[in-house]
Amino acid sequence: MNEMEVSMANVEDRNDLPTKPIPEPTLRRLPLYYQYLKKVRDEHRGDFISCTQIGNDLSILPIQVRKDLGIAEAVGKPKLGYSIDELISIIETFLGWNNTKDAYLIGVGHLGTALLGFERFKEYGLNIIAAFDIDKDKIGKTIHGVKVFHLGKLHDMVKRMGIKIGILTVPAPPAQELTDEMVRAGIQAIWNFSPVKVNVPHGIIVQHENLASSLVVLAKKLTLARQNQS
Repeated sequence: MNEMEVSMANVEDRNDLPTKPIPEPTLRRLPLYYQYLKKVRDEHRGDFISCTQIGNDLSILPIQVRKDLGIAEAVGKPKLGYSIDELISIIETFLGWNNTKDAYLIGVGHLGTALLGFERFKEYGLNIIAAFDIDKDKIGKTIHGVKVFHLGKLHDMVKRMGIKIGILTVPAPPAQELTDEMVRAGIQAIWNFSPVKVNVPHGIIVQHENLASSLVVLAKKLTLARQNQS
């Protein structure tokens, strides 16, 4: 699972999550451990695993792995390491993946449609239950099992269903206006895939996913790698 998959994993306030601030790098590594551990379990490579093995396979220092797992309150057994099944369950609970959160998606273009079809969101605790757009050719249709409503219904549906998470997948021009509308409707956490950063009031959570920036970084790394090989 990449960073995108986990960015909104625990944006809601919950009593069972620790109140102590968690380092963001740790939050981004825990899903890597989770995916790796499930692979190890599926391959029947044993019942226990060590930080050294995890670190070596993922190219992360074992001491960092131990710190991350400690933050998740995982405890290993002397000379055995960590129970793989228990560790998977601990990470699921810590990240809130065993407590599914409903979300609305705004903007059913190419990216929005792709996200609607991404079935693994549910595995990581996110369930997109409705989408919104202004395109009359899309309104009323069901895409990947999710019904598309007119944007004008957003406010009433947020209030009626108590939805707290909104996923924004629109071009730059309407991004801020739609963000403001989401906030007015009662959305408290926004996963922003638009190509611009949006401003939100104090107390509103926003996670920006700038795909263009990521592509630039990837291209630059590729150029540097080629230069080093020449």
